[in-house]
Amino acid sequence: MMTSNKKLVGALMGALVIAGAAFYGGMEYARDAKVIQITDSRDVVDADFSLFWESVQAVKDKYVDPEEFDDQELVYGAVRGALATLEDPYTTFFSPSDAKKFEEDLEGAFGGIGAEIGNRNGELLVVAPLKGNPAEEVGLKAGDKILKVDDTVTARMQVEEAVKIIRGEPGTDVTLLIFREGFEEAKEFVITRRIIVVPTLDYEMKEGKVMYAHLYNFNANAPALFYEMGFSALTQGAKGIVFDLRNNPGGFLDVATHLAGWFLERGKVVVKERFRGGDEQPLLASGNAALAKLPVVVIVNEGSASASEIIAGALRDNRGAMLVGQTTFGKGSVQEIENLRDGATVKVTIAEWITPAGTKIEGEGLKPDFEVKESDKEGEDPELEKALEIIWKAVGHTPGQ
Repeated sequence: MMTSNKKLVGALMGALVIAGAAFYGGMEYARDAKVIQITDSRDVVDADFSLFWESVQAVKDKYVDPEEFDDQELVYGAVRGALATLEDPYTTFFSPSDAKKFEEDLEGAFGGIGAEIGNRNGELLVVAPLKGNPAEEVGLKAGDKILKVDDTVTARMQVEEAVKIIRGEPGTDVTLLIFREGFEEAKEFVITRRIIVVPTLDYEMKEGKVMYAHLYNFNANAPALFYEMGFSALTQGAKGIVFDLRNNPGGFLDVATHLAGWFLERGKVVVKERFRGGDEQPLLASGNAALAKLPVVVIVNEGSASASEIIAGALRDNRGAMLVGQTTFGKGSVQEIENLRDGATVKVTIAEWITPAGTKIEGEGLKPDFEVKESDKEGEDPELEKALEIIWKAVGHTPGQ
């Protein structure tokens, strides 16, 4: 388990079904287990709670199959239902067994399909398929709506529920019914689960001394790999950077602020955390600023979420960096994990992310300066082509020379 107050940003809202992992989503682990004795529900809920007990008693007295009635599961269901009224997909309750799975998700060593999933307006969807994993290999794309998992309809389904079905033994199959813009009707995708390895960073020097870096995840390996990329860029005399954050669902917040420090002068605002009541806490760049003088263009798409949106917003607001691609996912909130009795937990949204210039990320996403649609044709990458066109112009390079 992570240490107290370790924050993640990533888009759980949802869950990585890299195996099915909770797609971090900006989370703090900050509380010891609480045992709360309440003699009067009005101390917490300003409502007549007797209705709950009357309903439970009626069901216990008259339900047709009393052996199916489990008192503890009823309490868990009641808590889930109460939190669902907030209509916030990131504020959720985990029973002890679900909490254990959630912790396993973050440590990540089990069978899955290799995709981040989330919930938007009550619909389950693919946030980002991960490079080199089963979801990408069968053709799933960011923004795909998941209508069914095997035989289970997903309407109003919590992400965590879907993850439990999608995850499974490596080598077994799961079938997703997918609807995508451009489909005449929904299509089934049969995906074979396997142990998922989350990619981190690819980079290469492009024509015109432009370093192209594609970051797939803000995980613990990213700082060391980014150092290698940055060192390579500087020693080879890079004149500009294309920073590709497509299908990057996020990761650790401190990794995001660390990487931002390569591009921003020390003390620049990376992102602001806005809490209830309107109080704001800025998070500042504190890195080496080694790439701060190089022009940079950022590529994003609907699979760019949370930490990716933080970095993209910071570079645009502080450096005037152009964003190329499609509007980002819009995961801009912070969750805190409260440990409860018996190993249960509750994940509560406690703050939202605001870019340095004041743009709200949550639900809105970041609109690109140059909207470019992706191509379905193998070998074509119009987003990268546009990014290179912009950066070549900035560095004074004529293609082919």
